[in-house]
Amino acid sequence: MKEIGEELKAAREEHGVSVEEAAEDLNLRVSQIENIEQGNLKVFKDVFYLKCFIRDYAKYLGLDEERIMDEFNEFFFEETSKIPIKEIERASKEKQKEKMGEKKVVSPYTVEERPKSKLIPIIVSLIIALLLVLIGYIVVTEYINPDKNENSEITYLEN
Repeated sequence: MKEIGEELKAAREEHGVSVEEAAEDLNLRVSQIENIEQGNLKVFKDVFYLKCFIRDYAKYLGLDEERIMDEFNEFFFEETSKIPIKEIERASKEKQKEKMGEKKVVSPYTVEERPKSKLIPIIVSLIIALLLVLIGYIVVTEYINPDKNENSEITYLEN
C-alpha cells in the first residue's frame, strides 16, 4: 500500500497540487489524502470507501486507475490472506452477537406483520351460525303452524 501512496504523492507533487487542493477537489479531508499517501490502511473503517477514494485520486491525478486498482486488490488480497482463521472466526462470532442484539428497523410506511388472531373468525362464525339457527327456527315454525299466526291476526281484528 505504501508504494501506491508514494506513487500518488509523487504524481500530485509533479502536477504541483497541494494536499489541501486535492482534498477540496475530491471532497475528502486532508487527513484522508495524507493517510492514503502514507499507506495507512488501518485508519479507514471501510475498505470499499478507501478503494473508491484511491480510484478517484488516481483518476484526478491522471494515472492509470485500473492499474492502481489492480495493485490495491493484489495488496489487499495478500494482507487479508495473512489473517489467522481463529481471528476471522472470532470476528464472525462478534458480528453475529451484534446482529442478535440489534432491533429490527421498521419504516413508518411499512406494516409489521403480526400473528393473526383466530378469535375474530371464530366470533364471526358463531354469529353467522346463530343467525342461521334463528332463521331456520322462524321458517320451520311458520311452515309447521301457518294457521296459528292467521288465527292470532283474526282474533286481533275481532277485538
